[in-house]
Amino acid sequence: MRIFIKNMVSQRCKMAVKDVLNKMGLHFIFVELGEVELMETLLPEQREQLNKALEGYGLELMNDKRAEKIARIKDIVKEVVEMSEETIPVNFSVYLSGKMGYPYTFLAAIFSEVQGTPIEQYMIALKVERIKEMILYSDLNMTEIAWKLNYSSVAHLSGQFKKVTGLTPTHFRKLKEGKQALIPLSGNLITETTKEPEGMTPRTGKELKPIGNV
Repeated sequence: MRIFIKNMVSQRCKMAVKDVLNKMGLHFIFVELGEVELMETLLPEQREQLNKALEGYGLELMNDKRAEKIARIKDIVKEVVEMSEETIPVNFSVYLSGKMGYPYTFLAAIFSEVQGTPIEQYMIALKVERIKEMILYSDLNMTEIAWKLNYSSVAHLSGQFKKVTGLTPTHFRKLKEGKQALIPLSGNLITETTKEPEGMTPRTGKELKPIGNV
């Protein structure tokens, strides 16, 4: 079951959500900013308890209708990135609006509110991940990669890649070739711990009690 959580904007938020889920006895496949994939389907009482616990951290469980919109936006963005070699005949904002049936300004607003990042930045992050895959698992040069991902130039691709990862594509490729041992997947390596997240202490001292899994 996929759920969406408002106001998740940092790694500490992710740690707080994991802590809440563990205390409730809920199992998750992944916890990302604004999004969680659960192994269970939440019962109404579980959903209510989860939302109350999240509120203690300044977070909020999204209602089903808004969550569905966010999930659909993400799916469409992923589709567009995956078919980058096929140029969309209209601007992405027009394309997304047409697929969703809502004005782009409305979709952009709810996405930014929930994910803590604009749709455009989410798309760039996905494209950077594709660039990494092509560098690591193909023999394509940067000109070919830029063309396949519909970048206007190698310089444009390199600028976005460095802004997200802190590395140039050339440096990243050298890491692939074994000149360095560590390949960071982002500009800042973050090691998560199981400690109570600093600055994310619940506003209530009540301990959550598991209410059972389904």
